[in-house]
Amino acid sequence: TNDPAPVAATTIGGQIVEYAYKYLGYAYVYGGESPEEGFDCSGFVQYVYAQMGYSLNRTASDQYENGVAVSYDDLQLGDLVFVDLPEVGTRVEAGDEIVELESSKAVEPLVCPVAGTIRYVNRDVADDPGVINNDPYGEGWIVKIELDDDEPDLLSADEYAAILRRL
Repeated sequence: TNDPAPVAATTIGGQIVEYAYKYLGYAYVYGGESPEEGFDCSGFVQYVYAQMGYSLNRTASDQYENGVAVSYDDLQLGDLVFVDLPEVGTRVEAGDEIVELESSKAVEPLVCPVAGTIRYVNRDVADDPGVINNDPYGEGWIVKIELDDDEPDLLSADEYAAILRRL
């Protein structure tokens, strides 16, 4: 069978994909734009989005004009697709790049803010990197470090958020 992988329908994008899967296997028909007659590519996209309340142009070249352009510099890292984790027992210093976070846009390092030894690594995030996006302060933890200094000089979450707002 051609069973699709489960899709998380918690986001509008996930809902659109979940809805689109209902039409897997429908006939390709040049110029087609409905389940009754079949679909071509842009007709399918237009139809699925219309069912979700979005109005798109009919052809692929015109659909390119839908939406709002976002410059590359304004794109965010996005959903993580891969996490390269360190080994338990690794010695780290403040400023070390200890984890690689890969999204569809970029690979970014996670820079360690403290010195110490990595004692725990959450291997679950390697299997499902999306948990970091969805629950970063809960199930999405990455590493736990035994500190060299019991009271390192770190910012609180609120202090860090205030700095980001000024950027």
